[in-house]
Amino acid sequence: MPTTEQQVVQQLRQLVAVPSVSSPDPRWDTSNRGVIDKLAGFTDSLGFEVQLLPLHPGPAGKANLIARLGPERPTDGCAGGLVLSGHTDTVPFDEGRWQSDPLQLVERDGGLFGLGSTDMKGFFPVALAAVAEIDPADLRAPLYLLATADEESTMRGARELPIDALQGASAAIIGEPTDLQPVRLHKGIMMQGVRLRGRSGHSSDPSLGRNVIDVVPELLALFDCYRKELARSYHCELLAVPSPTINFGCLHGGDSPNRICGELEFSFDVRMVPGLAHTEIERVLNQRLGELAEAQGIEIEMYRLVEPVPAFEQAAESPAVRAAEMVAGQPAGAVNFATEAPFLQRLGLDTIVMGPGCIDVAHQPDEYMPLNQLRPGIDMLKQLIVHHCL
Repeated sequence: MPTTEQQVVQQLRQLVAVPSVSSPDPRWDTSNRGVIDKLAGFTDSLGFEVQLLPLHPGPAGKANLIARLGPERPTDGCAGGLVLSGHTDTVPFDEGRWQSDPLQLVERDGGLFGLGSTDMKGFFPVALAAVAEIDPADLRAPLYLLATADEESTMRGARELPIDALQGASAAIIGEPTDLQPVRLHKGIMMQGVRLRGRSGHSSDPSLGRNVIDVVPELLALFDCYRKELARSYHCELLAVPSPTINFGCLHGGDSPNRICGELEFSFDVRMVPGLAHTEIERVLNQRLGELAEAQGIEIEMYRLVEPVPAFEQAAESPAVRAAEMVAGQPAGAVNFATEAPFLQRLGLDTIVMGPGCIDVAHQPDEYMPLNQLRPGIDMLKQLIVHHCL
């Protein structure tokens, strides 16, 4: 293995070894500061100016890292700098389902196996290897490395970025695993809970209460009808799943077979295509759930489990899209999963999602980064740095 790729493996091994799970469940949630501190050391050794931005509030000690190399502003007529962006957290894991320790990077079968190896700690060493092949004195626009917290749960790290955090940059590459294909469009996501309240009582006489389990068929029918309406009204051919989707995630209610069930919790997610806003979905569903509640003589409340992530689309004619297509040698596509792209785009950055690894092995036991994507990933990022910053 060439020296550069060896360095990538060594750095990834260090990052994987540091737990950085983010989860709405406090039993799983951990700090990402260990990963941030590692990245601060890696970037400092390359001459970056490093800034840590703690997230408040929160007991787990989360932080973003912003590292800049080159001038603060574009010079000599350069159009604008580049942000190489990734998240530092992983999803929870079940160690017993892995063939090896998920926190120890293992090389086998042409891959680097470890938690977060592809989603997406592996992007950082690849990006830094590309930077290492550039002379900082040649940079005519700022080059940033951005590392965020909590992408896998609330996306709070990206949401809380200050508007002036990445001054002098005009484009961003988010290194989520896309098998190095540029992506200019993806679905959004909203995750909602629905609480049904009836009246409990002794099961020997159903008239003593109002059993909300009896309402579940009508509830599911309501959602299924709306799901079909969305599929008829919204369509994006660029996506592998071209219509919005609604997934019924979990259902919990009741406590005993001999009691009338007086309360039930139901949760679902919606994956929105561009043009479909979460506020419209909430408006329609709140209206229909209110009608169902009145008809059934119960209370129904819908609430957000997390803040929604809007769908993302970067214009096909964007200079950043054209540059990414040029270095990748293939047209920009679309993916069904959500990323931090809307929040970087909101800062005024033309944004592309593109990185090594495959999303199909993310969030799975035995997640891995393909070794044969390391060198191509380095070369592509190096070309984009040259294009935007030199």
